[in-house]
Amino acid sequence: MKELRVGLIGCGFMGRTHSNAYRRLNNFFPVEHRAVLKAICDVSPEKGQKFVETWGYERAETDWHALMTATDIDLIDICVPNFAHREIALAAAAAGKMVICEKPLAMDVAGAQEMVDAVETAGVANMAMFNYRRVPAITLAKQVIDEGRIGRPFHYRATYLQDWTISTDVPQGGDALWRLDAKSAGSGVTGDLLAHSIDTAMWLNGPISRVTAKTEIFVKERLHAATGTMQPVTIDDACMFLAEFANGSIGTFESTRYARGRKNFNTFELNGADGSVYFDLEEPEYLQYFEYKNMQTGKKVESHLTGWRKVHVTNSEHPYMSHYWVPGTCIGYEHTFLNAIADFVKGIETGVPVQPDFRCALQTQKVCDAVIQSAREGRWLETGA
Repeated sequence: MKELRVGLIGCGFMGRTHSNAYRRLNNFFPVEHRAVLKAICDVSPEKGQKFVETWGYERAETDWHALMTATDIDLIDICVPNFAHREIALAAAAAGKMVICEKPLAMDVAGAQEMVDAVETAGVANMAMFNYRRVPAITLAKQVIDEGRIGRPFHYRATYLQDWTISTDVPQGGDALWRLDAKSAGSGVTGDLLAHSIDTAMWLNGPISRVTAKTEIFVKERLHAATGTMQPVTIDDACMFLAEFANGSIGTFESTRYARGRKNFNTFELNGADGSVYFDLEEPEYLQYFEYKNMQTGKKVESHLTGWRKVHVTNSEHPYMSHYWVPGTCIGYEHTFLNAIADFVKGIETGVPVQPDFRCALQTQKVCDAVIQSAREGRWLETGA
């Protein structure tokens, strides 16, 4: 088998999910490449060495520049806080290496555009890790929509709710809580959570053309883990926005880290003239589908048979499921990353670029930036997506 030699930067939560995907790739997908875990990079030598021992990398580095000049690395995988994405991606592209980057792509549109220009000029394979596209039920929703079963779309609504920052005692910054520090994250729930919702929405329903938004910071000051001083909180704790899609439909998006009892509540619903789809990440093995008009016959479904259909997305004919277990058995969160890595490798082998690539992720960044600006200025804004 051909080798795909990986250099991964970042030993945190995402570093673990990506590493697991590389390790399991050839167990489940008949691709021509074998992932080889060459180097892990983290500023902490102790964390890096522990990661080597846990995940089977060949070595640990503390300076990511070493991965750019390494001749035994083909792919740079970026799993560090958002502020570092741009610099690392530019260096990787300049070194002629393939690049995978965690979302959101950058701190802002300008940085994302530089990243797009760099990978396209270098001609290197690239992918943004919007892993929820690879939930089989969400991929099935895309199939249902593309088959015309929804008809003309009218409404899209998305929620992404968590509750882990409600306590005023939660600090900001540092290794664990960089998502609460604007200098590291760029934005709060907009870039961290709604970026997923926006990517999914535009994949399913097309470009978002205009937005108007409201954000809120509920706890105005928090202890900074790095400095030990109380500092103003400048990331958004909650965000709600209205959207107009290019196809004429309208949407609502809501995200917060202050929804008591919600840990990772991620839902969407699309309503059309001929049907609807609904998904809830807390029940990821199901896609709910309402059929109003049969696509083959063009006739309305008989009224005594109408109702929401809860499809258990575990059959071999469902997206990705032929690679796993028998019908009726479920896969989990970690498999979304495995599915994404498999698609990336398949794209390398076929020459058909995988989506979402950096250019696609740039469109999501444009919407995120427009949302933040709209909330700041209190008006509708064009996204440019």
